[in-house]
Amino acid sequence: MKDIKNFALIGAAGYIAPRHLKAIKETGNLLLAALDKNDSVGIMDSYFPEASFFVEFERFDRHIEKLKREKGIKLDYVSICTPNYLHDAHIRMALRSGAHAICEKPLVLNPWNIDALQAIEKETGKKIYTILQLRHHQAILDLKEKVAQAPKGKVFDVDLTYLTSRGKWYYASWKGEKTKSGGIASNIGVHFFDMLSWVFGELKENLVFEHTHDRACGYFLFEKAKVKWFLSINYDLIPEEIKAKEQRTYRSITVDGEEIEFSGGFTELHTESYKAILEGKGFGLNDARNSIQMVHEIRNAEFSEPKEEKVHALFYKSKSKHPFT
Repeated sequence: MKDIKNFALIGAAGYIAPRHLKAIKETGNLLLAALDKNDSVGIMDSYFPEASFFVEFERFDRHIEKLKREKGIKLDYVSICTPNYLHDAHIRMALRSGAHAICEKPLVLNPWNIDALQAIEKETGKKIYTILQLRHHQAILDLKEKVAQAPKGKVFDVDLTYLTSRGKWYYASWKGEKTKSGGIASNIGVHFFDMLSWVFGELKENLVFEHTHDRACGYFLFEKAKVKWFLSINYDLIPEEIKAKEQRTYRSITVDGEEIEFSGGFTELHTESYKAILEGKGFGLNDARNSIQMVHEIRNAEFSEPKEEKVHALFYKSKSKHPFT
């Protein structure tokens, strides 16, 4: 008979929450309670209509405590889908409640936060897992194998482009505040940066050419790759052929000029992540460390002088499409 695990979810009204609800359901587990300060959570009816829901943290916390003390029902996991700057506090709450934590990326905003969380893991005996879903994508697994089999000393030339346009609401939300989201690189780039370091090895150089409210551009030198990268949430930068399809997102990774097709399958990767976590094979604090260090450096870097051999082509093309210049 399957051992059903008890979950709670913090951040139930957010964009990414449905993928966590789906993953909990598809792995055959139970959501006991959910929390969000916003009450637009009708999506829960599709997965766990019987779950208790709270808009105040204090009542949510009390409910979890009452379940344990009065009914002998304990939480096994707390899934965290809250704004980036709250992850650290909600992870701590999960572990102190006697549960493991499953947290969306970026796990935390600063590398030293990881050190503090490791101490709490040790104190509580509970684990902190993060969602690094690209590590489960078959195209990325194939790329990692290709790199591993490459001749010694081989350095690949990589271009990473991720354009995911956002409306005016973005700047009125926590995502538009650098102190809360970590900025563009942390908010939309961290899982790509994790994937790059996972595939191509040790980071040796991290240059930043631009990092504004709506775009970021830089260069990584890894042990096995030179990477030009460009991120943006500005719709004007979306290629015309993508706009013609009425799409608002464009992602591309080329390796030595060859496109890596990884556009499909994204919505299923959270379930794969949950399966791995439940089997004790999830990605933890040390797995997240490299990408957190990378985006921290990007956020605080002085801009480098652009050099053609290290700058993504969109860096120059985007100059004429910057909405505030």
